[in-house]
Amino acid sequence: MTKRTIKSAVTIALVSEIKTGPWIYWDDLDKSMSKAAALGFDAIELFTPSGNAIDDQLLTQLLKTHSLELAAVGTGAGKVIHGLTLTDPNPAIREEAISFISDMILFGAQFNAPAIIGSMQGNVVNGIEREQSVAWLAEGLRILEKIAFEQGVFLIYEPLNRYETNMFNTLGAGVEFIQQKNLTNVKLLADLFHMNIEEVDSAKSILTHGNHIGHVHFADSNRRPIGNGQTNMTNIANALKEINYAGYVSAEAFPWPTPDDAAQQTINSFNRFFNEK
Repeated sequence: MTKRTIKSAVTIALVSEIKTGPWIYWDDLDKSMSKAAALGFDAIELFTPSGNAIDDQLLTQLLKTHSLELAAVGTGAGKVIHGLTLTDPNPAIREEAISFISDMILFGAQFNAPAIIGSMQGNVVNGIEREQSVAWLAEGLRILEKIAFEQGVFLIYEPLNRYETNMFNTLGAGVEFIQQKNLTNVKLLADLFHMNIEEVDSAKSILTHGNHIGHVHFADSNRRPIGNGQTNMTNIANALKEINYAGYVSAEAFPWPTPDDAAQQTINSFNRFFNEK
């Protein structure tokens, strides 16, 4: 059997409201892509204010110029800028959230890149039964996974740590949710930072739920680039290889101590764990 390839990606954020967030590069898309390509990254992961924030032809040209792929698109700006979530008790806001994510799906799908639903999943809020919030989340994902399927991509759902959501915090809980709700075009994001907080054994969780993983966020226990914390990356890398993972390992980490240092540390770590000769 042919060995499947794990590919590297680095995050670029173009949303001024999330300046303190865990993204490596900021603002200048062309310059950031040039730096990523020079370091040997395979792809970029984009966080944009909306689905139409970047001209499609411009991005096509930049990806071609720098020989990069688009790994995924983040939807977090929908919550950060507009306060939209899929579990808001207000049906009009839930509808707006679906529309915002739908636009992101259509944008990413042009480049064969899936959209990530993380913070836009929202929370179970006071006065609302958990079962109802879960039903709203499933309803939104069901609509969105169909749109993604029609565009030839899957949808990514991200279990977040307990401090960011009270919906689903582990891969196991995420798998149980998408199976119970029969969400057949939804894959999970294994974010190593969130997993460090919530999982008993991150590598074992990856081995157990590997067939549901569609994307990996590459960050250490303190959300600095891998190699600057206490994550047991050897076991995790071995687990990803064992499940024959063939997606992107994307650096959603703080640009510590600088964006350039963080990018260099990330690609060094990626090569160490996934490109060993």
